[in-house]
Amino acid sequence: MKRLFIAIKLVPNASILSVYNSLRKELSYNKIRWVEPTNFHLTLKFIGETQENKIPYIIDIIKNTIDSYGKIKLDVNKIGIFGSSYKPRIIWLGIAENKKIDNLANDMINNLDAAGFVKDTQNFVPHFTIGRITNIIDKKTFNHSIEKQRNVIFQKIEVKNIVLYESILSGKNTRYNEIYRFSLTKQITIT
Repeated sequence: MKRLFIAIKLVPNASILSVYNSLRKELSYNKIRWVEPTNFHLTLKFIGETQENKIPYIIDIIKNTIDSYGKIKLDVNKIGIFGSSYKPRIIWLGIAENKKIDNLANDMINNLDAAGFVKDTQNFVPHFTIGRITNIIDKKTFNHSIEKQRNVIFQKIEVKNIVLYESILSGKNTRYNEIYRFSLTKQITIT
């Protein structure tokens, strides 16, 4: 069994790294598990525990889904939290409204659902998780640090690939292995 998800990888620029490092420093007294910048990704569909013999079938569904999509341009332009300001859970980077990415994610979710890979109960909210919160000591300072970074243009990216990842949980760390990379113009096998 492999724990699978489909995502867009973000290679952060200096602006995003600056915000990320600043937040890590300002919020260092809190219990936050920071995602390493090499692991920043926007999940299009979490599949979960999957038998390995179903991977070729998933690959075909993804290929057919992205067939009508070209490259996608995204503006990573905001920071936010999931949860409330009283009990935040996740720190994330968000994108400007983008119908193409919304349509791609919905097509992916619906096509996989039709093939027996059940839809999530939550709506698709495009984001890159940068921190998972365990405990905030001073919520006022935390919220102020997040608020300082809101609505700043961080990075414009052109999405050329979508990746089928395996998520490997090991203690506090999670590793992501590429199983297959889909070019929005041509497929590339990862070995």
